[in-house]
Amino acid sequence: MERSGKPTQPPAVGLTTPSWAYIVHNSYLMRIISERGNLWELAVLSMVREEPMHPYRMQRLLQERHKDEVLELKRGSLYHAIHRLARAGLIEPMGVRREGRRPERTVYRMTSRGRPELMRWLRERIATPQKSPSEFMGSLSFLVHLSPNEARTQLEIRAGVLRRQIVATRAVLQRVSRFVGRINLVESEYSLAMARAELRWVTGCVEELRRRKLTWDLRTILRQVRAARRRAESEGKRK
Repeated sequence: MERSGKPTQPPAVGLTTPSWAYIVHNSYLMRIISERGNLWELAVLSMVREEPMHPYRMQRLLQERHKDEVLELKRGSLYHAIHRLARAGLIEPMGVRREGRRPERTVYRMTSRGRPELMRWLRERIATPQKSPSEFMGSLSFLVHLSPNEARTQLEIRAGVLRRQIVATRAVLQRVSRFVGRINLVESEYSLAMARAELRWVTGCVEELRRRKLTWDLRTILRQVRAARRRAESEGKRK
C-alpha cells in the first residue's frame, strides 16, 4: 500500500518472444480444435474410442474399412491429426508397443475430454449442412468457356460414367449387405443417392442444351462485360 492508501500496481510482466509465440500457437490450436474437428481428427478419435492403438493400426483399419472413400489416406495427415489431438488434450500416449520384429510404436488412448468432444463434433457435423464445393461445381462455374455443343458432349460423357458408378455401387451394396448391418453402409447409401441426384441434374442439362433452352455465346458475353467495365470506369472518373 502507498501512503495515500491506494494500492500499488503490480509490475508489468513482459513476455519473451518464445513464450508469446507458444501462447499464440496454443490459442490458435485450441480455437481450431474447439470449433469442430476435421474428418481426420474425427476418424482418430473414433478409433481410439474403440481401443488404444498406434498410428500404423489406425492407418490399416481405415484401409480395411474403406474409409479411403471419404479420407485421403496420406500418412502425414494422420500424424498431423494425432499431434493436434494430443496437444489439445483429447488423446494421450499410453506407452510403446512392439509387435514381432516391427519397430516400436506409440500407442494412444482417448482422454476423459476426448469422448465429449467426439460426440459434440459428430452431432454438429451430422446436423449442420456443410458448404463444401466439389471440383465439378467449381468446373461448372467456367462452363461458359466451352461452346454449348461441346458442353453437351462432355456432360453426356459424365452421365455415362455416373450410370456405371451407380450400377457398380448398387451391386456392392447388395453383396455386402448380406454380411454387415446397414449402419456400416450408410455413407455408401448417401454416395449412391448423391450420384443419382447428380445424374438427374446432368441429364436435365443435356436435354436443355439439346433443345437450345440453355445456350450462350462467349463472344457476346465478353463484349457485354467489357462494355460494362468501361461504363463503370467512366462513371468513376466523373465523380
